[in-house]
Amino acid sequence: MANKKTRAIDKQEFELIISTIQKGFITNTGQRIRPNVRVAATLCCEANLGLRIGDIVKLKLSDIVYESGRYHLDIIEEKTRKKRTFTVPHEIYTYLQGYALENSIKPRQRLFDMTVRAVQSHLKLATDYLGLENVSTHSFRKFFANSIYQQDYNVEIVRTLLNHSSIAVTQHYLSVDTKQVEQALQKHIVLPA
Repeated sequence: MANKKTRAIDKQEFELIISTIQKGFITNTGQRIRPNVRVAATLCCEANLGLRIGDIVKLKLSDIVYESGRYHLDIIEEKTRKKRTFTVPHEIYTYLQGYALENSIKPRQRLFDMTVRAVQSHLKLATDYLGLENVSTHSFRKFFANSIYQQDYNVEIVRTLLNHSSIAVTQHYLSVDTKQVEQALQKHIVLPA
């Protein structure tokens, strides 16, 4: 079997996946998958913070610090061992705080006390049910990167937000389709008058 590349999801797919996981579903084999707010919140957090899933499942509310008028992460990334101190938008902090309160999670407890494999397995069931291919938890990090990039921010900003050491790695994350290439070419026409 060929190695399949994980792709970025788009906003519509993001909303469909999250909604499906929140509501629950019945697989094609008749297996009933119950609603799972924790998996949905985990993936929402990945899509909004751009962290790897391994860092998301270890995240605690106390890892988000209020300082100098803003909330920011204060973690060491598991994969790279790099410090991550980027801003957490107030809306995201409020969402996570509400999730913690609803689920009686204390500030120093993990927000999403589950394994990476558990999130991946649940997501696989949902994407199979929805007929979406080449989607994994990493698709949500790629969604974050593409969303930022498509808001007319440059690749260097995306690289910084993802904590990548090189632009080349970041460029692999950014989906560029034929239509975008054609539009860029059409906008770039410069001829003498």
